[in-house]
Amino acid sequence: MAPPRSPRARRAMGGLLGSSTLAVLLPLVLAGPATAAAAPAPAARPAPEQLCASATHPVLAARLSADLGAALRGRTDTVAITVRDRVSGVTCALHASRHFDSASVVKATVMAAVLRRAQEQRRELTAWEASQLRAMITYSDNDAATALWGDLGRARFAAFLELAGMTDTVPGYADYWGLTQITATDEMRLLDVLTDRQDVLSAHWRAYALGLMAEVVAEQRWGAPYGAPAGVTAHNKNGWLPRATRGWRVHSLGIFTGAGRDYRMAVLTDDNPTMDYGVDTIQRVALAVNRDVGGARSH
Repeated sequence: MAPPRSPRARRAMGGLLGSSTLAVLLPLVLAGPATAAAAPAPAARPAPEQLCASATHPVLAARLSADLGAALRGRTDTVAITVRDRVSGVTCALHASRHFDSASVVKATVMAAVLRRAQEQRRELTAWEASQLRAMITYSDNDAATALWGDLGRARFAAFLELAGMTDTVPGYADYWGLTQITATDEMRLLDVLTDRQDVLSAHWRAYALGLMAEVVAEQRWGAPYGAPAGVTAHNKNGWLPRATRGWRVHSLGIFTGAGRDYRMAVLTDDNPTMDYGVDTIQRVALAVNRDVGGARSH
């Protein structure tokens, strides 16, 4: 399923910065900065039976492992996956510690750090913060991301990463938030912060974050929501970025709630020849997860 290429989607080019710094970043997209060297190629994919586990629902875990293996069979891109279903206890991991350029999925972490700041300062968001967050999350506006990234500052962003336990995430240098180095393990930790971690964000701010992620514009709701069951709310953030090495980075985060479901997934990819190829890989994974984990109220 190819992503639409509306003017708004093109303006929100997943990992690029806002228009004021786009000219500066383009050489990095074309040639790649020395400080963001390509990661080594991962080892061969594990056998399907190694991908998922559950102490209480081993049959479901085995079925999802097999279906994920089938979804990835023949794909030539590099894929990292984490899945967690709180209902069944199923968890899945593939190349979960491998680093990827974040592209725009880092915007979800920026949002969480902004909300944590407001919580620490015991205040509501300013009108400016609220408008920038909405633009950054719901249609992936890069100028808003750059503004919030600068307003937070590296020290506060790093402090949030430590608080969230996102110890493998390395912030992008200067204004290059889209070159933040992320792992599927840390992205699952972020999804946990946005849903369950009361020690990081209060219920008020978790609901605020999930509300924005449920309102991502239609043309950007590809990826993790693909095949989500009826009655379930999909909270989503995607990222996409082409570079001269390792092709397109295409990523998708999803949290799924309601109708008796409570599960989440992070799918990160690079080495994609086109954006569409990466989207297709993610949606193959998402379809398996949404069908197996999201397909029933109980397991």
